[in-house]
Amino acid sequence: MSIINKAAAIGGGVIGAGWVARLLLNGIDVSIFDPDPEASRKVSEVMKGARRAYKQMLPGGLPKEGKLTFAKTIAEAVADADFIQESVPERLDLKHKVLAEIDAHAPANAIVGSSTSGIKPTDMQVAMKKHPERLVVGHPFNPVYLLPLVEIVGGQQTFPEAIEVAKEIYASIGMKPVVVRKEIEAFVGDRLLEAAWREALWLVKDGICTVEELDDIMRYSFGLRWAQMGMFQVYRVAGGEAGMRHFMAQFGPCLKWPWTKLMDVPEFNDELVDLIATQSDEQANGLSIRELEKIRDDNLVAIMEALSKQNKGKGWGAGALHKDYTKQLAKLAAKPAAKADGKAKTAKPAKKAAKPAKAVKPAKTEKPKKKSGKKG
Repeated sequence: MSIINKAAAIGGGVIGAGWVARLLLNGIDVSIFDPDPEASRKVSEVMKGARRAYKQMLPGGLPKEGKLTFAKTIAEAVADADFIQESVPERLDLKHKVLAEIDAHAPANAIVGSSTSGIKPTDMQVAMKKHPERLVVGHPFNPVYLLPLVEIVGGQQTFPEAIEVAKEIYASIGMKPVVVRKEIEAFVGDRLLEAAWREALWLVKDGICTVEELDDIMRYSFGLRWAQMGMFQVYRVAGGEAGMRHFMAQFGPCLKWPWTKLMDVPEFNDELVDLIATQSDEQANGLSIRELEKIRDDNLVAIMEALSKQNKGKGWGAGALHKDYTKQLAKLAAKPAAKADGKAKTAKPAKKAAKPAKAVKPAKTEKPKKKSGKKG
């Protein structure tokens, strides 16, 4: 059961709307602020896709959705929230403006998560004059309502307790929180993605392959392995009976060969953009973005469902978490919705320690720069 009583979402783009969908489908009320006049329509489109995916996961019925409210200001959105997820565009000046407003108006015990995909939390905390210690990066992956990973990163002013509470909060809505041990730009997931993306751009630019051929090479080979074992465990198996030591001895020297252009970035000129975009249009073969989203979601649900049946029924990797998450949602769906004055009541936190209030007010002996798990 979620330990969130009321959530706020600041920003309703692809990622922000994904957070809204996950929260609402866990029965949590959400207040959202987004100045885009199209925000309501865009969030509604994402909700349609999320509901469709969750109905496949839970054929027995979904939990009662939380209530979605569109606020007119950031102050209104965060006024009584105990969890706030910021998902505005990746501009530090905009992050500063938005986080300063959140910090000025949010309850002191509210945890603030940022969906930034690369900005260090320390660089964002400078705008928070009241409670910078409660800010964490909570970096998800698209679609947020299905992919469970969230990278948690603390800044120099983040209290260790805030990180622990953030872990509990994200886990309570079916996510897999991983705390990044040191504060670096782009964290872990995007660093890996950027390396592959950079190399892929060179391969297409140099005429080695098309975007469709490159995607086929990924999805018909190592993409399938990564989906269930990641990188290191796959390579351990590739080492044969001798395992990882043999693999590294055999393939380690290859890293010194001049195979890669990872340290160089092709110029993003009109020619390259046109080349990539034109090939991408051809690859889509007339399918709209919404149609591709449905295909993606169907495939993700099918993959996680398949993995949930492995390991003698215990589930494997994301499948094990998926198994537990669907059980949690089914229990939530089976509970009658309690009402008072026509409004659904949200569940209270199971224990006081889970409330952010203790996370942002540790003993005075705490050093603000001390971080959990050697995080920065």
